[in-house]
Amino acid sequence: MASNKNALIRYKTIDQCLRNTMRRWTLEDLIDACSDALYEYEGKDVYVSKRTVQLDIQMMRSDKLGYNAPIEVYQRKYYRYAEEGYSIMNIPVTENDVKVMNDAIQVLRQFKDFSLFKEMDGVLQRLEDSVYSSQKNNRAIIHLDKNEQLKGLEFIDPLYNAIQQKKALKIRYQSFKALEPSDKVIHPQLIKEYNNRWFVLSIHKNSYLTLALDRIINISVADNTIYKDLNIEGDVFYKDVVGATVPNSRPQRIQFWVEKQMAPYVFTKPFHKSQRLIEEKDDGTIFNIFVKINFELERLLLGYGDSIEILKPQRLRERIQKKLHRAHHKYTLKEDSKKPAE
Repeated sequence: MASNKNALIRYKTIDQCLRNTMRRWTLEDLIDACSDALYEYEGKDVYVSKRTVQLDIQMMRSDKLGYNAPIEVYQRKYYRYAEEGYSIMNIPVTENDVKVMNDAIQVLRQFKDFSLFKEMDGVLQRLEDSVYSSQKNNRAIIHLDKNEQLKGLEFIDPLYNAIQQKKALKIRYQSFKALEPSDKVIHPQLIKEYNNRWFVLSIHKNSYLTLALDRIINISVADNTIYKDLNIEGDVFYKDVVGATVPNSRPQRIQFWVEKQMAPYVFTKPFHKSQRLIEEKDDGTIFNIFVKINFELERLLLGYGDSIEILKPQRLRERIQKKLHRAHHKYTLKEDSKKPAE
């Protein structure tokens, strides 16, 4: 259990104790009550120190959490609320609190058709009923880019459940290159979103396999297969890549020049967290990133057209050059076909 959650349990326990005016509460009594409450939640003995409860009382008295609890000590021994009927659970919601909750609800509401969030619908409705009771303007002012026509979103729930419950899956899958679909047994590890598309990182035949959810045809549990759990941390696994594809190669230093007009966009929205500004010139800026070369990186670089030039490594420079030559050739052929015959 996270330490901040433990603290909230202690605050609530101390509050319940001090609201009970039929009993006198010493510091030792509050320590025992907090220890008992944490035992009830965790199922094991958790001794709360004297110093911890003293800091909790200090925190509840302060305005850091908005409590400003009127906790006083009387007869130099006992703790109580100076105000009758006070409780940290009865703190009024401020206008700023309402604004923050309103903004959060509007963001979550944009996922209303997303299967993973369906169970939250009732929670959001109750929040809206409370937060909007005194408001008339419910217009969303934050808009997220999403593709509601995207296929494969219905597979997020079974994939999520399989990872959580550690179950292998049998899937029918057809990539864009395959002429026919094929059946695979996979061990899903992570669900990944990139550029408004969803992927599942899996183990298949002792190798990593990234599958696009929009190419999955159906999913079923592989009951007779023991699940392989590699405990993959997403931030670590995708540390050296742009996108969702992680090639079996080492990261490389990618150096590129961006023309002067586009450089501010690349500076304020880096291609990768490793991006560094190397040199500013009259006609543009040179940047570095340290990543593995994959399909998504090439697509990103090609998207900048003639505003970017790959300087290093030479192999990537030549790949981008060939793609641009092929594109130029296609445009040239189409222009030639439009010319009238002589």
